[in-house]
Amino acid sequence: MTDFPTHTIETAPADAKPRLEGAQAALGFVPNLFAAMAEAPALLEGYQTLSDIFDKTDLSATERQIILMTNNYLNGCDYCMAAHTTISQGSGVPADVIESLRNNTPIADAKLEALRQFAITVNETRGWPLERDVQALITAGYTTQTVLEVVLGTGLKVLSNYTNHIVETDVDAAFAPNAWTRPAANAA
Repeated sequence: MTDFPTHTIETAPADAKPRLEGAQAALGFVPNLFAAMAEAPALLEGYQTLSDIFDKTDLSATERQIILMTNNYLNGCDYCMAAHTTISQGSGVPADVIESLRNNTPIADAKLEALRQFAITVNETRGWPLERDVQALITAGYTTQTVLEVVLGTGLKVLSNYTNHIVETDVDAAFAPNAWTRPAANAA
């Protein structure tokens, strides 16, 4: 198995150091995902930039986490499920929504569930939703802008989920209380 480095600020390539220093300053630690992505500074920059852009959408923190955690679940990313559970808790996402996302079960709020279902469809169809899928999201109270923002969030998760799978990123201590393994009843 190929050994991928988990960089520190000191060992990271020069182009990645400022991004790791920024994470350290903002979070108090360098997440292992960023430390792994630092091996390819452009990947780290792309992920952080796209994450910042996703935060500028018209979606609420809860809606953004629904898209992200749905993709994490479908892509089987243990690291991102733990990290985004922690992020969701800190962002005020309701506990019942977090539980639904961690277990791949329906969200009680019909509008939020429509968003979750559309995120599932985009992921599972690799971006080929049917017109009825798009219309179901719009009928639930979302817009054509939302349709495209789901694509943005899905793309963001490809970067992190696939990186974590390839490098086998260890879950950080900050996220360990929310460690996650796909429930057996829902395993693919």
